[in-house]
Amino acid sequence: MQPETQSPLTSTEHGHLLRNMVLFGRMLRALGVPVRPTQILDLVEAVGYITVRSREDFKNTARTILVSKFEHLPLFDRAFDLFWQARTENELVEMNLGALLPSRAKHEKKVEVTPNKGSSDQESNREADEPLIDTIYTYSAKEVLRRKDFAELTPEELDEIKLMMQRMEWRLEQRRTRRKVRTSRGAYLDLRRSFRHNLRYGGEPLQLTWRERKLKRRPLVVIADISGSMERYSRVLLKFIYSISNGLDNVEAFVFGTRLTRITRYLREKNIDMALDQVTASVHDWAGGTRIGDALKTFNYEWGRRVLGQGAIVLIISDGWDRGDIDLLGREMNRLQLSSQRLIWLNPLLGSENYEPLTRGIQAALPYIDDFLPVHNLVSLEQLGHLLERLGEHKPARRHHVTS
Repeated sequence: MQPETQSPLTSTEHGHLLRNMVLFGRMLRALGVPVRPTQILDLVEAVGYITVRSREDFKNTARTILVSKFEHLPLFDRAFDLFWQARTENELVEMNLGALLPSRAKHEKKVEVTPNKGSSDQESNREADEPLIDTIYTYSAKEVLRRKDFAELTPEELDEIKLMMQRMEWRLEQRRTRRKVRTSRGAYLDLRRSFRHNLRYGGEPLQLTWRERKLKRRPLVVIADISGSMERYSRVLLKFIYSISNGLDNVEAFVFGTRLTRITRYLREKNIDMALDQVTASVHDWAGGTRIGDALKTFNYEWGRRVLGQGAIVLIISDGWDRGDIDLLGREMNRLQLSSQRLIWLNPLLGSENYEPLTRGIQAALPYIDDFLPVHNLVSLEQLGHLLERLGEHKPARRHHVTS
């Protein structure tokens, strides 16, 4: 078949490619070549990372991913050539697969790609296959959406992302407080309770009771940049802030452009759209300039003592573009790091392969950042969730800075 020939089976558009690969996988399974749904997904994803100049390039890629046994290679080659000769699915239905099988095969097989009348065995096989295809389609669509950059989302995809964010579960690392609670076996002997217990019941042997330090989740503080350079990401990241605020007990949220605005009380609204509308109405410098140092100074002096107690975790969401005093930014980042248990900077531009932290703001902030992470798609948020849950397992080596 010539490369320029266009048909439902030869189109290279992503949706057609996935459909074609599902059909081709079923064809291979009918011939006795074991192909798992995950291999089909791997092949579709691999096409995005390689340069395919011809059908032979694609064939070699598919052979590498779909075939695991040497003896299946000749059968794969014949099946591939036959499959891509089909111009329509009807032609695929009428193919005689028996001609592809070794001579010992006694029965001919046909590819079932659309509902047909047939034996009860064919019906049961088709019914078993169709949910698998539906599952592949659903999984693949969600997988693509999870990895799509927030700045490239359509309004419909943004609505789906909002629902996926609301279903995410957030857990913060727990810290041990000074308060002690009763436990069957602990590190601290509860003398008073042991004494009362043995006075009440008396006798031998002496029964001891114990206490241990209570575990409590750390507070979380989110400080998000809503300036003009962050406009492509600000609204969807506000949905993330709403999600994490409603998924954890003790969250304080702030946004900034040229000045700092506390939005915690708006995020307590049960309806997410109403909450975000209230946030937008309360912020007077939306999509304007950026003065990160001034905003952090306001936070450190007006809010730090109120919200940074009990080993708080701080998330700063910004691309680092700053029109303010860079020396001030460095000093306030230093102060903020010393006041927090963990200082995490989330940068949506970090998701780009070509990104380099060259802006003045990022250069001034980097020495005081414990974790520098991307926040450009749903996968990056999931990775953040894993980090927040296991902060104690990966403690950064902080440098000691002196605030001037």
